[in-house]
Amino acid sequence: MQYIDVVIDNKSVYTDTFYTYSAPDGIKAGAKLTVPFAGRKRPVDAYCVRAGVKPSFDESKIKEIVSYDSERSLTEEMVGTAVWMRKRYGTKYIDGLKMFAVQGSREAKRKEAAEDAPSDPGYELSPGQKNAADRICAAVGSGKGGAFLIKGVTNSGKTEVYMKAAEKALSAGRTVIVLLPEIALAEQVADRFRARFGSGMIATLHSRLKTSQRLREWLRIRRGEARIVIGARTSVFAPLEDIGLIVIDEEHESTYKSDHNPKYETIDVAYRRASYHGAALVLGSATPSIVSYYRAKTGVYELLEMDERIGGSLMPELGITDMRKEASSGNFGVISRELAAKTGEALRRKEQVIYFLNRRGFSTQILCPDCGYKMSCPDCGITLTYHKSSNAAVCHYCGRKFPLPGNCPDCGSRFMKYVGAGTEKVEEEVSRIWPDAAVARFDIDTVSSGTDPSKIIKDFQNGKTDILVGTQILAKGLDFRNVGLVGIINADVSLNIPDYRSSERTFQLITQVAGRAGRTGGRSQVLIQTYDPESDIIKEAAEGSYEEFYDAELLHRRIMNYPPYSDIISVVFSADKEEDAMSYAGTFRRRLTELRFAPEGAQILRPRAEDRRTDGRARAGFIIKAPQGSRAGYIAEYMRFRDRMIEMKAPAFIEIDVNPY
Repeated sequence: MQYIDVVIDNKSVYTDTFYTYSAPDGIKAGAKLTVPFAGRKRPVDAYCVRAGVKPSFDESKIKEIVSYDSERSLTEEMVGTAVWMRKRYGTKYIDGLKMFAVQGSREAKRKEAAEDAPSDPGYELSPGQKNAADRICAAVGSGKGGAFLIKGVTNSGKTEVYMKAAEKALSAGRTVIVLLPEIALAEQVADRFRARFGSGMIATLHSRLKTSQRLREWLRIRRGEARIVIGARTSVFAPLEDIGLIVIDEEHESTYKSDHNPKYETIDVAYRRASYHGAALVLGSATPSIVSYYRAKTGVYELLEMDERIGGSLMPELGITDMRKEASSGNFGVISRELAAKTGEALRRKEQVIYFLNRRGFSTQILCPDCGYKMSCPDCGITLTYHKSSNAAVCHYCGRKFPLPGNCPDCGSRFMKYVGAGTEKVEEEVSRIWPDAAVARFDIDTVSSGTDPSKIIKDFQNGKTDILVGTQILAKGLDFRNVGLVGIINADVSLNIPDYRSSERTFQLITQVAGRAGRTGGRSQVLIQTYDPESDIIKEAAEGSYEEFYDAELLHRRIMNYPPYSDIISVVFSADKEEDAMSYAGTFRRRLTELRFAPEGAQILRPRAEDRRTDGRARAGFIIKAPQGSRAGYIAEYMRFRDRMIEMKAPAFIEIDVNPY
């Protein structure tokens, strides 16, 4: 027998620590167990995090574990990553461990159909592809790994490079993780990998799987039956051993940052796992994030550039339409005369068209023209959006729906006005102008309504849809073969978001959406509609001037002390009473300002009260700008302050988010 430390499967912060038990000598870190706990009638689930410990208290009080589940146990590396997440992000031990684990009691039955055999032998690589593949394969083969950033224009063949690297990893007996920013895109890429490697080799993990399906896939991975895992963000926690390659495609996408507990950065977790296994980490994008490109420029990643499209396809011609001139000449609609004319021409050529607008719903504001009242969410303070399909005002933050008012709630006016345009309105306008065209909409609303997103994509790929209207989902690497025209509606919308990344996001969205055009050869066009044609960001995106954009944006961030020169840490206190939330926020801020380790250049903004959300609790918070290298110190102080609040049974709760979106 030996003594082990375990983490109890319990969400409470009060049990976020190690508990010591006795166990057979064969139990190792990662073992899934059941143990007696706190006088409960039934044993609870737990995970061993450390074996062979020496207790510092009376050993007669130590209880023995009840059972051990070898099939659902984790590895030492997975446990180490979960513990590392706690130090890096301030998460709870169990939250990190359960990202690797799986729920469910019954495994879904496998389909009786025969497994698809490999059918795609690949093709001869272009010089740019070959250079990237050779460098990555060498790192995979060496067993020492390395980190790479592929900066490749849209349709430069990055996926083929990923598959060549995967072949190298498999031939060496190792495993592979491929991450995509959206489930729909993951399924599209998974189909390509199945054609290359056979369906038996591939497993998919994502949130749309049923519990029994996820358990089946998880067990296939854990047993070593599936050696390539493809999925969205959470697939970075796939329970693979001996990882040889981790790919993060479209690495710039914000969906790689988890915005709910546990809050983590996928690229950081992938880097940690790759380093442990001596794997190659490959990030790919036509528009790398500022942080990733900075890391490449400073030697953290090796930069690999792919500047030419494959298959003879040409980059689209980009133009800008000044919507101010459209309005002054009497056109107040969402579609300019030039875009309408080019759409008609594309349809006559039997080419498909994409309309992109990063605003869902029908109208973006509901207001009273008499008194200026704007309808907003009472819980979040966010302006409500009119959704015609549900005939409701919807909060895009919390998701609550409200009935439309017959009269203004403030002045009683009967003339409420609907202002602004979303994808619903664009879809309606497009259907009105081209009644004979097959029009579809692809945004969060259509996906949430039960519509299969893969069907929308396949219908467009198969030519069943003539015009596809959508939001940023369309910008995430989807491969369409017959798009002759892309219209970007209100391209400057994202520039007005109060986020230091707004310029970066705008440049990326324009470039990525434009990249859906012209993938089968011949000239294609992209028309950017904007009320701010003088914007440097929009001009640089239209010209494809990434380096020029990067240099200007990096200078701005250095002056303002934004990432990559710092980490932004959001600290939020919640309580029943606003004075308690503000009081603890003020106390913690004062403590941080008095720290001896506080680095030069650190900024800690003053606390401010926030609007109450749906749970009715008051919130107060502040922002820390932590210079490079100082994040760990602030996280440690957060953990100490949180533990002290728990001991005192404080009437408030604290949480943090590192580099939030």
